[in-house]
Amino acid sequence: MQELSLIVFFIISFFMPPSDSPHGKNLDLSCSECHTSDGWKVNSSDIPFNHNKDTDFKLKGSHDGVNCVTCHPTLVFSAAKQECISCHTDMHQETVGVDCARCHTTNDWIVTNITEIHQESRFPLLGAHNTADCDACHKSSSLLLFEPLGVECVDCHLDKYEATTSPNHIENDYSTDCYECHKMNAFSWTGTNYTHSFFPLVDGHAIGDCAKCHTDPKDYSNISPECFSCHETDYNAAKIPDHVQSGLSTTCTDCHTLSVDWRPADFSEHDVLFPIYSGSHQGQWNSCADCHNNPDNISVFTCIDCHDHNKGEMDDKHSGIGGYVYTSPACFECHPTGSKDGFNHNLSNFPLTGAHITTDCEACHSSGYSGTPTICVECHRDNYNETSNPNHTEIGIVTECETCHTTEPGWTPALFEQHNDYYVLTGEHITTSCADCHINGYDQTPNVCFDCHYQVYNETTDPNHIELGFPNTCDECHTTNANWTPSTYDHNSFYPLTGAHTTTSCSSCHINGYPGTPSNCVDCHIDNFNQSTNPNHTDAGFATECQTCHTTNPGWTPTTYTHDFYPLTGGHSTTSCNNCHQNGYSGTSSNCVDCHIDDFNQATNPNHVDAGFPNDCQQCHTTNPGWTPTTFNHDDYYQLNGAHALIANDCYACHQGDYTNTPNTCFGCHEDNYNQTTNPPHQSAQFSTECTLCHTESAWVPSTFDHDNQYFPIYSGKHQGEWSTCSECHTDPSNYSSFSCIDCHKHNKADTDDKHRDVSNYVYNSDACFDCHPDGSQKFHGLYYEFNKPIER
Repeated sequence: MQELSLIVFFIISFFMPPSDSPHGKNLDLSCSECHTSDGWKVNSSDIPFNHNKDTDFKLKGSHDGVNCVTCHPTLVFSAAKQECISCHTDMHQETVGVDCARCHTTNDWIVTNITEIHQESRFPLLGAHNTADCDACHKSSSLLLFEPLGVECVDCHLDKYEATTSPNHIENDYSTDCYECHKMNAFSWTGTNYTHSFFPLVDGHAIGDCAKCHTDPKDYSNISPECFSCHETDYNAAKIPDHVQSGLSTTCTDCHTLSVDWRPADFSEHDVLFPIYSGSHQGQWNSCADCHNNPDNISVFTCIDCHDHNKGEMDDKHSGIGGYVYTSPACFECHPTGSKDGFNHNLSNFPLTGAHITTDCEACHSSGYSGTPTICVECHRDNYNETSNPNHTEIGIVTECETCHTTEPGWTPALFEQHNDYYVLTGEHITTSCADCHINGYDQTPNVCFDCHYQVYNETTDPNHIELGFPNTCDECHTTNANWTPSTYDHNSFYPLTGAHTTTSCSSCHINGYPGTPSNCVDCHIDNFNQSTNPNHTDAGFATECQTCHTTNPGWTPTTYTHDFYPLTGGHSTTSCNNCHQNGYSGTSSNCVDCHIDDFNQATNPNHVDAGFPNDCQQCHTTNPGWTPTTFNHDDYYQLNGAHALIANDCYACHQGDYTNTPNTCFGCHEDNYNQTTNPPHQSAQFSTECTLCHTESAWVPSTFDHDNQYFPIYSGKHQGEWSTCSECHTDPSNYSSFSCIDCHKHNKADTDDKHRDVSNYVYNSDACFDCHPDGSQKFHGLYYEFNKPIER
C-alpha cells in the first residue's frame, strides 16, 4: 500500500503544472526531494537544499535558527527579499537609512561600535565629540531618531562664539569657521589650531589660555615678542644669581630655554671662564649657588667649600709647590679647567710663551721638575754652538739668547738689535737673509749702498744712471724698499708729478734725455689736443692751456670744464660731448624734446604721438638711462597689483600699442583666457565674465571656486575622476545651478524605483538624489538605516 501511495505521489507530482506549486515557479526542485507520500511535513535534515551554499544569503547568527516560515510566510521562497528592512521595522523612522547591517549584526541588536560607525559619516567624532552623549547633539536619540544635523562648528556652537569675550570674537570680527583657530580633535576650546608661526608656541609657551599672554581681551596685537616684555618681574626677582645686581643680559634666550621653570639655563659662555658643562664638573652641580655662594656678586666663587677638601690634606698634597695657598682663587689659578693636573705654568717664575707652550713637559724637565734652569742658553747651548747663519761662536755673539731671539719657533724673527750699531736695517734689508749681505763672512761687510749695489746702478736704463752722470750715493734718491721705489728723487723741484705722471715711466717724458724736457702740457700733448674729437678741440677753438679743463688724471678725466649752464645728470653724465653737440658747441638747445624728438616720435611702448602725450619729457622722465624709472602715475588710471605689478615696466603687454582704448576690466584683456578655458569651459557654461568672482590678480590658480566644500564633491569621493566636463552634470549651460544625476548615472526609473520603494518621500529626479546623497556616496545622508522590525531585547 505504501509503495502504491508513493507511486501515485510521483505521478501527481510529474503531471502537476509548475504554476500550481505553492512555492512559485522559480523553485527548481522536485517535490519528492523535500516531501514524502506520507504528508507534506518536511524533515529539514532530509532536505538536499543548503541555504548557505545554494543562495547568496547566508544564515548567520540569529538567522541560523529561525524557522523558514518566519522569513518565507508565503512559502514562495523567491519572494523573500534580502534587505533587513523587508522583515524588520525601521525603529529610526528613516533617519539613518535602510541598511541595518551597517550598524547591527545578525547576532544581536545591540550596537557596540557606535563611535566607529559614526567615523564613516560626514561628521567623524573627534576630541570632545568622541566622548559626548549622543543626545547632546541628537536631541531625539531617546526615541531612536538620529536626524541629520549641520556639520559646521557654528551650527552647534554659535552661542559660544557670541558669548566669548577673551578675546571678543564679534568685536574682533573673527571667522565663524571655528576650525581655523580651534582643533576638531581637542577636548577644550584652546586655540591650538591657530597658526602662531610668527611666535612659535612651544615648550613653556605651549599654553592653551591665550589670555595668559594677551592680557587685553579686545586687542591681541598689543604685545611684544621680546621675552623681557613679559618676564621682567622674573628677571628682577631672580636671585641665584641676582640678575639685576650682576647686570646680566635682559635677552633671556641668551641663557634660558622656553621651559616653564627657566631651567635648564645654558650660560654657554661659562665654559670659557670655567668648564661646568664639560670636563670633570659636568653634571656635578645643580644650581649656580653651589659654587657662587654670594648672590650679590656672581664673580665670587668657592672651590674649597664645594669639594670634600680639608686644609690638612690639601697642604700635604701641595707640599713643595711654590706659591700654594689654601684658597679658592689659588685653586682656580692652578686648575683653570678644573682638572687635577691643571698646573698653571704662567704663575710660576717661568711663564710659557711661543714654542714653549706646545713643548712636552719632559723635554725641559728631563731630570725632574725641581732645579730646572730658566736661562735660555742652559737648554739651548747646542743651538748656539751649531748656528752658522751667523756663526755665533766665531762672531762672539753673547749667550743671552733673549737679547736677539723670542721664544717663537725657528728662533725667528730675531731681534739682533746690535746690528743697528753697525748698520740700521730697514725696508728690504729687514727680510733679507744675513748670508745675502754677509757673503764673505760677518767681518768687514761694507755699509755703503753702492758697494753692494754697484751692478744695479750700472745696469739701470730708466733712467740710465751712467749716461746721465747720476751720483752713486744711492740713498740720495732711493730708500731700501723693494724695487728701489718710491725713490726720494725730488722731481717736484722741477715738475711736480701728479695723477698719471706718478706711474709714467721716466723715459716716456724724457724721450730725448733728461735735460731740457719741457714742463708745459701742450708741449708733450699737442697730438692729444689735435686728435681730440670729443669735442674737437681745434674746430671748437679751445685754448691750448690743457690745465684750464684737464687734470693730470688718466684719460684726461674728470675734466674741470664747468657745464653749469646745463647740469649733466643721469644718462647725460656718461654721454659723449658729440652726442649733444653734433653741430658744434654753440647754440645747443637745453630743451629735452629738441634733442629727443626722435625718441618721442618713435616711442611705441606707449606710443607717445598716438596717445597725445605732451612733449615736455621731464613731466614723466628723469635723465636716467633708458628713460626709467618714469614718474607716470599709472594708479590714476588703473592700479597695478599682483601679476600686473610684475609687468609694470612692460606697457605693451597690456596696451598693445593702443593707450587710449585699453579696457580696464579683467574680461576686456582676458577674453581669450575665458573663451579657451576648458576646465571648466567658461564660455559654454556661460560663467560670469566678472573674473574677480573666482580669481585674484596674482594668478588664475588657486581660484576661490570651491566646488567640493561649497556644493558637491567632484574632486574627491566617488565622483573623483568620473567626469570630464562640467556639462556632464550641468546640462543647462545657461543655468549652472541646474544639475542632473539621473542623466549621468546608468539608472533607469524602474530599477531605481524598486531599490527605493521602501524609502519615504522618494521621487525619481536629480534634486531628490542630491537631497538624500549630498556627498555622492551610496549612503543616505552619510548614515545607516535600521531594521524594519522592533528591536528584540
